[in-house]
Amino acid sequence: QVQLVESGGGLVQAGGSLRLSCAASSRSFSNYGVGWFRQAPGKERELVARISSGGGNTYYADSVKGRFTISRDNVKNTVYLQMSSLKPEDTGVYYCAARYTGYSDFRFWGQGTQVTVSS
Repeated sequence: QVQLVESGGGLVQAGGSLRLSCAASSRSFSNYGVGWFRQAPGKERELVARISSGGGNTYYADSVKGRFTISRDNVKNTVYLQMSSLKPEDTGVYYCAARYTGYSDFRFWGQGTQVTVSS
């Protein structure tokens, strides 16, 4: 079992930056891959970025490539999403989710944190 808690959301102007954090409760967090997802009002949830359990492999959606950076600190059991050059279309609830190494489904989810980018 992994419990995830996101933080760092807020209101920012377009062009600004935010750093989201996802803190995990599990002592074996280094065995879990983590993804950041977002859901905008009226839209389906989408994968924004993901990172492998060891941090060596990352993926970004085309819409955020070059602007967002995902990283993790397995000593602190925390995954980060550094968001820069934010756009109004980045607005939404951001969720982190974890999956055990070798599994395809993200089984464990946080409660989400709101990000609002004003134009």
